[in-house]
Amino acid sequence: MQILRHALAIAILLTTAGFVLVKSGMAAEGDKIADRLVNVSASGRIVVVPDVARISTGVMTEADTTREALNRNKAIMVKLIDGLKGAGVATSDIQTSSLTLTPRYTQGKEGRPSTVSGYTVTNQVRLTVRDLNRLGNILDQAVALGANQAHGIAFEVSNADMLEDDARKLAMENARRKAQLYATAVGAQLGPVLRVSEGGFFDDTLLFRVDKFSGRESVPVEAGTQTLAVSVQVTYALR
Repeated sequence: MQILRHALAIAILLTTAGFVLVKSGMAAEGDKIADRLVNVSASGRIVVVPDVARISTGVMTEADTTREALNRNKAIMVKLIDGLKGAGVATSDIQTSSLTLTPRYTQGKEGRPSTVSGYTVTNQVRLTVRDLNRLGNILDQAVALGANQAHGIAFEVSNADMLEDDARKLAMENARRKAQLYATAVGAQLGPVLRVSEGGFFDDTLLFRVDKFSGRESVPVEAGTQTLAVSVQVTYALR
């Protein structure tokens, strides 16, 4: 009876050990499969034409007193803003960006200290122009209305978010094409995607001449194409 019990115990141990061995073998094989990976990086690019421009323009006036300098500036700015609104620029697309009042100094002679000889007032607004065909005319009108300051033009794409999604789709298509190429080269089949990470987003601006603005004497303005690009890192399993 005791011998039978020992035999049963040994059988149970062997069965358990066999299960562990089989299970370990399966895990080892699974580890090999998990090691069969391919990592690729790819990018998707969309070249677009900007459809929005942002301009900084304004008025600088000088006078002997602060009150006079402010009054002169105010009169011209009121005319400028009202004129821009009359030209079709929406109120929401006109925003004051800076207002400064600074003294003007005259260098003293023979070592004497400088003295205040007047004051300068600068008032600037940021305009958003949503019709680039009218951009040159709007700049012309701003100058005609009294603007004597201009600081840069920035071009933007109004639906950039949707276009970035298109770039993401292209990036994934390019990643799969690369991964398929590598899989074929090593005699494997491309498996499912295991990991995706976005490496970043950037745009590259190239200048080009937009369609002629209405009016032959409009201020010449160059807009730019923007290359919206997204890069991705993708890991595929190999079968």
